[in-house]
Amino acid sequence: MASFFKQKRQVKQQREKKKEDENQSKSKTPDYIESSISANLEIVKKKTGNSPDIIIRTLKIGQNPEMKTTILYVQGLVDNPSVTDFLIESIMKNPHLAEKMLPHEALDIISEDVVSLGGVETVKDWEKLFLSLLSGDSIIFVDGINIALVASTRGGEKRSIQEPSTHLTVRGSREGFTESNGTNIAMLRRIINTPDLWIESMKIGTVTKTDVSIMYINGIVKEGIVEEAKKRLNRINIDSILESGYIEQLIEDQVMTPFPTLNHTERPDMVAGNLLEGRVAIFVNGSPFVLIAPALFVQFFQSVEDYYNRFDIASATRFLRIIVFIISIVGPAVYVAATTFHQEMIPTKLLVIVAAQRETVPLPAVIEALLMEMTFEILREASLRMPKAVGSTMSIVGALVIGQAAVQAGIVSPAMVIIVSITAIASFATPSYSIAISARIVRFGFIICAGTLGFYGMILAFFILIVHLCSLRSLGVPYMTPLAPLNPEGLGDTFFRRPMWAFKERPKLLSNENNLIREGDNQRPLPPESRGMKTSDGKKGEGNES
Repeated sequence: MASFFKQKRQVKQQREKKKEDENQSKSKTPDYIESSISANLEIVKKKTGNSPDIIIRTLKIGQNPEMKTTILYVQGLVDNPSVTDFLIESIMKNPHLAEKMLPHEALDIISEDVVSLGGVETVKDWEKLFLSLLSGDSIIFVDGINIALVASTRGGEKRSIQEPSTHLTVRGSREGFTESNGTNIAMLRRIINTPDLWIESMKIGTVTKTDVSIMYINGIVKEGIVEEAKKRLNRINIDSILESGYIEQLIEDQVMTPFPTLNHTERPDMVAGNLLEGRVAIFVNGSPFVLIAPALFVQFFQSVEDYYNRFDIASATRFLRIIVFIISIVGPAVYVAATTFHQEMIPTKLLVIVAAQRETVPLPAVIEALLMEMTFEILREASLRMPKAVGSTMSIVGALVIGQAAVQAGIVSPAMVIIVSITAIASFATPSYSIAISARIVRFGFIICAGTLGFYGMILAFFILIVHLCSLRSLGVPYMTPLAPLNPEGLGDTFFRRPMWAFKERPKLLSNENNLIREGDNQRPLPPESRGMKTSDGKKGEGNES
């Protein structure tokens, strides 16, 4: 106990020392830019530790050797052609820069006539200057004036648009998000061409100052959802944001749960579909995964491909995913309960085969199941961490060799190997990786309950799981919507998918009440008039002439 309080005092002292250091550094660095270029350059060098990637180019303005200008930029963060062609050459060769002029006149000419880049603005304080410099902008100092110009030259090397590695589909877009916020937002702009697609940006992280953007469709999303998302983002006080997973863990509603309460994806079309339903998207610079909130339980079993195929095919596939998810949770537990407590429920011929296999196994069924599950989880984790050329081979060969050797040694029964294999394949068939991890965690709890109380323990665990799911929220929205609370109108896009022409309204808990209608009346396909078919109102159906 004494060591605990001692550790708390040390942490408190470290925080106080950090605040003092920050205040001292702020007091040493002036708040505003100096009028002397040499003084400004000294401050930049001192603040950045004279880093070699900070490029400084001092140029002469026109024919006046006394008036100079300096351009600062960070190598690797700027677009080099923009700096050389539109900044350096423009200043050196522009005829508007006369021999005799005042510093503020030179600054106005450079900003209005010389620099042909977009996004040129003035800055007076050092905090904004360093933030722009380290974001990829170029800084222009003019000797004799305490104002600097910030020219938008952001660029540098970045990954090109590729097919996403998660949420793979047979039919649909092949574009995936990259690590650049600007590229990702532009991809959404190409899909949703409306001025109501609003974006609000902020800097999060006292050290990293990461660009975080929240996107929503004004008029469709509920104002309460947007305000709640912005409130939680503004509440974050942390030194670094390196991936969208940081944001996810800091704004989620419930911490003590294995289930994800925010969704993430690499697919722009999936984000667009959720925005059109009234959700918000959170972009984090440096991460190709975009967060979607609020997230519902049924949403993790949906795929964008469901909306590109016919409703009967999509409904059958979605229902299969639900069955697969249930198998991935209770598969080994059912085997343990049946072989340990409820042998009368197993057909006689099958029971004889299972009993013969387990005759030489020294371990109880529950220990056998836990051992095999732990072995498989170790193999899966090892295959993920190994290089791609070795990982897949090691996982397949390792599973075959270990399974065969364990059966021959009499440690596990062949039936248990089959059950664990089917369960593993079922967990791979779940469309969302985050919900599949949740199933892997919950599976161990069901195995323990089945090994202690049989099917009664499984039923008890199932009720606890349902109550837990119903208690969860995502940005204040009930996690099990539209199942609990029950919303009959929203059941058409849960475990089954209604036809596309029947999606008349958006989800009421997510969308603005004044903009629920998403399609017009009479959208159901009708046969051509030449076939003589009539609609329900007695009129001939309209269609293309054959």
